[in-house]
Order: sequence, then C-alpha cells, then structure tokens
Amino acid sequence: MRVLMTGATGHVGRLVVDRLVRAGAAVRALSRNPDRARFGEGVEVVQGDLAQPQSLTPAMDGVDRMYLFPHAATAPQVVALAKQAGVRRIVVLSSGAVTAGYDTDFHLPVEQAVEASGLEWTHVRPGEFMLNKLWLWGPSIRAERVVREPLPDLAWYPVHEQDIADVAAAALLEDGHQGAAYTLNGPELISRRAQVAAIAEAIGQDIRLEVVTPAQARELYLAQGGFAAENADFLTGFEDYSGEEADPSAAAEFDPAMLGPMPTAADVTGKPARPFTEWARDHAPDFI
Repeated sequence: MRVLMTGATGHVGRLVVDRLVRAGAAVRALSRNPDRARFGEGVEVVQGDLAQPQSLTPAMDGVDRMYLFPHAATAPQVVALAKQAGVRRIVVLSSGAVTAGYDTDFHLPVEQAVEASGLEWTHVRPGEFMLNKLWLWGPSIRAERVVREPLPDLAWYPVHEQDIADVAAAALLEDGHQGAAYTLNGPELISRRAQVAAIAEAIGQDIRLEVVTPAQARELYLAQGGFAAENADFLTGFEDYSGEEADPSAAAEFDPAMLGPMPTAADVTGKPARPFTEWARDHAPDFI
C-alpha cells in the first residue's frame, strides 16, 4: 500500500502521516517546498502543488490511496489524474459546514469531484478545531496572559486534531469506510470561558479574561494578523459562513445544547474523543 498525502505538512496531515508510517504503509508526502518538509524515516517527500494539477502526475505513480486536502478550483483535474494513475481510494479532508449546509463552494465541490470519479471515497468533516484557540488566543496569552473575548459564554463542541487524524488514517488503512461522510466534533459542549480556564490550568498560570465588544474584538484580530485577521469578520459575527453580512448578536442567542449529542471520532474508532482539557495539556508549551 502506498499513500499520497497532499497537505502533508499541515496540522492534521502531519499527524495522519505519523499514523500511516506506524501502520507500515508506504507514504509519499507532497510539498511545494520539499527541502523544507521535515519527516521521519519511511516518508518519501515529493514536489507538487494542488494549484497546478499536472505537477502531481509524478507523485501519483504507483499510488493506490490518497489523502486529499481541499482545493476546490482544481479538484476535478486532480481527481481525474489520480484515477488515471490507478489510485483506488481517496479520503477527503472536508468540513462539518458541508453537513450543516453552510459550505457550498469550498469543501463541497471537492467532495462532489471525488464522488463523481467512481473511486472509493470517504469524507472527513471536522467542525471547529480546538487549534483555532491557539491561533486566536496564543499571541495575547504568551505576551500578556490575557484573552480578549466578545462572547465568553458562547459554547460549542470543538474537536482535537488528533481525533481528526485518527479517523482519516482509519479510512485510508481500513476497509468498511467507503461511501461514508464522518462529521467530527468534540465530546463536550464547552464555553470559551471554560476553555480559557483549561488553558490556564494546563500552563499553571492565571489568564485574565477581558470581555470586549464584537467591534473591539474585530479590530484586535485585524491588528493581530494571521488566522485572526483572515477570519476577523466571521469570528466576531459580522459575517456568516458564506461571507454575507451578519448580526453579531445572533451568535449569542443560539443555544447549541438544543442540537443534542454530536457525532465524534468515537463513532468511527471506538475510542473516546479527546476533551478540551487534554488538548490544552498537549499544547501547553505553545502558550508559554
């Protein structure tokens, strides 16, 4: 078995690579900059870019399974090349927003291209990443031991990236997952206030939670740069998933508890999904 990993250097992809290597699979990791990609023994690093489908042709030689990172613009061409090369199974890193009906133009077209190919497919649809809090809160926690948050009591079921990788690896390695779309959430409904407390406990230091208005938070995120700036309007409720103008107060009125139990990695792996407290301990050094 040889698996081509697109998005191999990403936060989830790298974890999937580790699992495949431990399982004894031959892994070929795609990177736009192979000289900068760092993997252990058993991983072949090759050059390629999903934005340039033809660049993947050499990487697909001898591959029978592929982990597909979402790039909607070229998904049909990439999938066609994979089928021509003899790939039999594709596992797509998708999004829970597809399940909810919010995503119609980013992850959904990738899923549709894979399904139309006639190949074996599995879609892995994570919801909110726990990692978002590292990208969003990490700078201010490291610099000031403070989190500035407009909706501290807003709660959701964020998912650990390790759970996402477990499911993706299972779909690549095992039979029985073909034709499934796995929506993944965390095991608990947890507020942002409680998440801050969990990070504080993990690093053994107090973190001050400062409540700000959505407009103030938006300005702070724009100034911070990176993930926070790129998603400032959505994160603060001024924009919905499709990019349309929204009312920030609507988020505070939504009660996710009414949705009932949410699907987790446990439904696929049989192992308990990882809670936020475990994620906070795993990433404690990143907040110091």
